Formats: sequence, structure tokens, C-alpha cells
Amino acid sequence: MLETLALMDDEDIALDEAALALAALDHPDADLDHYTTRIAYFAAQLLARSASVTASAERAVLLRDLLAHEHELTGDERCFSEEAGADLIALLDSGRGLPVTLSLLYVAVARKAGWTAVCLNVPGHVLIRIGREPSSVIQDPFDEGRVLDQRALARMTARLLGPGAAPETAAFPPMGNRATLVRLITNQAARARRLGNLDRALELTTRMCALAPRMTALWWERARLEQHLGRTTAARASLVAMRETTRDKAMTARVEAALKALAAGSA
Repeated sequence: MLETLALMDDEDIALDEAALALAALDHPDADLDHYTTRIAYFAAQLLARSASVTASAERAVLLRDLLAHEHELTGDERCFSEEAGADLIALLDSGRGLPVTLSLLYVAVARKAGWTAVCLNVPGHVLIRIGREPSSVIQDPFDEGRVLDQRALARMTARLLGPGAAPETAAFPPMGNRATLVRLITNQAARARRLGNLDRALELTTRMCALAPRMTALWWERARLEQHLGRTTAARASLVAMRETTRDKAMTARVEAALKALAAGSA
């Protein structure tokens, strides 16, 4: 499954289907048809209610009312300490999730209704944009789908990027589908590392490498974890794979130095 996603063009990846497939790796007995049908139902409801609505602001309100208010899917601060917060199956079961998981779901449902929607790369957070600029709107699925006006966006920009940062949507660039999925798994891997569960962190990082093999930094993290776990041969293979994905001379030199250090340590 991961290898199939890796070969797909970014725009051909269906966020909800891919995120459910990733979650199913940790829920082998889950009935994925149940979850795909539920998401399709959300989209059908949204489409029926928005037939005559074209303004982005009105669409965002409909999306918020459907997912946050009617279906009670929203953020929970406790999810920041739990790996399940970045699991789409767990979100659909519990109604609570992390910003990236909720944003992914909002965008997937909006796209199924035929809307333009993207996840936005925000430091320590994820927002979504509904519609096309300049008439698009920014929405925070973690905060019950709240639509952010210029004042709210300015406050968030200052909090995340520092005082004086321009409250423009350009400050929060859109994420591609593959990058969004990697962000999802990154949240899980970070929690595993904080708990000292390096085997689990490696398992998740390996998934990311399979999903996005050309994201160079993922191979470095994989090699680092493998080295910590005493898997020198695997770490060496990860570094070689990393070297093959980069044309950056400084990064190549860093990899070569790491390979020499591994060879010296195993000599």
C-alpha cells in the first residue's frame, strides 16, 4: 500500500483513503468500508446543503456546522500527548483529534463535495483554506471549525511566528497531499520518541520513507534511530538511500561522514 502511494502523483492521492489505509496498519481488524462510507456520507450531506452556495465564507460555515457541530468532530488538547490523535480511524471513533487529522478530514470532505480546499503548513498547527484566493477563507478545524478573520489570523501569526509577522495567508503555505500524510505520521513518531519507544518510532519513520522516499530528511532520522537501536547495517542502507535522494553537496558530505563513522565504529 505504501509503495503504491509512493508511486502516485501527489494530486492523485485521496487524503482520506490514504490516511485510513495508514491507520489500518495499526488497526488490522478495522472495517475500512465502514469509515469510507461514513466520510462519503459527510460529503453527500455537505453537497446537498451547499447546492446553491458558492461563496467560500458560506461554504466554510456549512462545513463547520456539519463536522464540528452536527457530527461533533473537533480538537482536544489531550490528543497532543496521545499517538491516537494523529489516527483517522481513532478520530472517527472518538470524535477528537489533532489539528492535522481534523484538517485532513475537512479538506477531504470539502474536495468530495467538489470544492477547492488545502491544508496549510502552520508551525505547530495546521489550518485549512477553503476556496481560491483572493476570496478564500482560513478555517481552524481544531477549534470547532472556526473561521479566522484578519484579526484572528493576525493574533495567530504573531503567536506562532513572532510579533510583527504579517498576517497573510502566504505566511502559511499549502501542503501537498503527501506532505500532509507525512505530517500526520510525524506526529505519531514524535510521541513515540518522547516516550522512549524507539522501535515504534522507527516503524513509523520507515512508513514515512516508504510513502515519501524523496524526502531526504526522513532517511536521516531513520538511520539515526537504527543506529540508536544497534542496527548498523540497516542504518548504513538508510544513509545510502539518503545519499541517492539528494543533490545537495553539503548534505552528501554529511552522509559520507556518517557512513565513515559507522564503518569505523563497526571495525
